[in-house]
Amino acid sequence: MANHKSALKRVRANEAKRLRNRYQHKTTRSMVRKLRDTDDKVTASDLYKKVSSALDKLAKRNVIHKNKASNLKSKLAKLVNKLA
Repeated sequence: MANHKSALKRVRANEAKRLRNRYQHKTTRSMVRKLRDTDDKVTASDLYKKVSSALDKLAKRNVIHKNKASNLKSKLAKLVNKLA
């Protein structure tokens, strides 16, 4: 276990960040799933903006890799454009 005061603080901070990242990642995955299940073009395009923003935020904070975010956004954009 950590012996220094600063090390103990890092342990607490890292745990808080881990939980926050986990929550945001799970929420974004749920949004992606919801978007994939949508059949309505208007709803899908509206939801795509929110999902795209959430993916960018995760990539910016290094929760997911920036290329993974780009790949997901690309695939979702194709899906939204394919809806009629």
